[in-house]
Amino acid sequence: MYYVGIDVGGTNLKAGLVDESYRLVATKKMPLQFVSMEQMGETLVDMALGLLEENHIERSQVASVGMGFPGSVDNRRGMVIKTVNIPIRFMPVAEIFHRRWDVPVHLGNDADCAALGEYYHYGEKLESLILVTLGTGIGTGIILHGKIQSGCNGFGGEGGHIVIVHGGELCTCGRRGCWERYASASALVRQTKTAMEANPGSAMWQVSGGLEQVDGRTVFAAMRSGDAAAKAVLEHYLDYLAEGLANFINIFQPEVIALGGGVSHGLDEDLLASLQSKVLDMCFGREAERRTKLVRARLGNDAGIIGAALLGVSG
Repeated sequence: MYYVGIDVGGTNLKAGLVDESYRLVATKKMPLQFVSMEQMGETLVDMALGLLEENHIERSQVASVGMGFPGSVDNRRGMVIKTVNIPIRFMPVAEIFHRRWDVPVHLGNDADCAALGEYYHYGEKLESLILVTLGTGIGTGIILHGKIQSGCNGFGGEGGHIVIVHGGELCTCGRRGCWERYASASALVRQTKTAMEANPGSAMWQVSGGLEQVDGRTVFAAMRSGDAAAKAVLEHYLDYLAEGLANFINIFQPEVIALGGGVSHGLDEDLLASLQSKVLDMCFGREAERRTKLVRARLGNDAGIIGAALLGVSG
C-alpha cells in the first residue's frame, strides 16, 4: 500500500508517494495558480491522480491522502479554515476529493506535517519530537506519543509567537516581542545588516557584496573567516534562539528538537554544541539524566510531503 501526501505552499504544490516503510518513492511538483477554492480543490485531486498514473499505481493501492496547508484546518470536517498568503477560507477539500475518489482524506497544518515527517524518519523509536523551522518566520510542529498537538481548534503549536521580549519589536501577528522577530532567518538578516552598518571594516561586507545581498548565510561565512563582528552577531542570535527553545523544553521536555530551515544549514557541530549548552543553562530539570537533544532536521523540503502522507498513519 501507498500513501499520497500533498504539501501546499504559497508558490508551489508538491505531491509525493510514500510507501509502507515511510520512504518517499515518487514526487510531482507544479506552480500554484489560484483562481478559486473550487478550482484549487480540483487541482489537488488532479495532482494526486496524476501522480498515481505516472507511477502506474491503482487507486486501490492507496490507503489515504493527506494534505498540509499553511494555516489552520478542521480535519474532522475535512475543511481548510484559513491559510496564509492564499485566499482560502472554509474550503471543503475532502468533499471535493470525494466527488471523484472515495479515499480517506486527512488535513494538517504544514509545519505539523513537516514535524510528523521528521518524527517518522528519525529512525529510532521516539516518544516526542518538536520541529522548529527557522525561515521567514518560525514554524513549529509538536509531536507527542506519535500524535500532532494542534489544540482544540487546529491553531495550536504556533511557537513563533511565544513572547521572549516583553514590549519588544512589533510582530506581524499584532503582538510585540515574538520569538520569530528575534530568532527567524529574517531576524538574523536584519541583525547582520545592523552590525554591518556599525562595523564598516567587517568581513560581512566582502562576503555579502553589500547590504542588499545579505542573506542567512552571510554571517556564518564571515564568522568562519575569523570576523569578530560576525561572531558577536551569531552569539547574540543564538541567545535569542536558545530562549525560545528553552521555553519549549520547560513545557514539553521532548526527546528531540529538530532544527530546520535555512539557518539550520549554518549550524555546524560546534555551533550546535554551543546552542545546546545555552539551552541547557536555561532549562528547568537540567540535572536530569535524560535531556532534550538538539539536532538538525534530516528531510529538508521533503518533510512536509512525507508528513502529510502519514497523517492517516498517525491517526
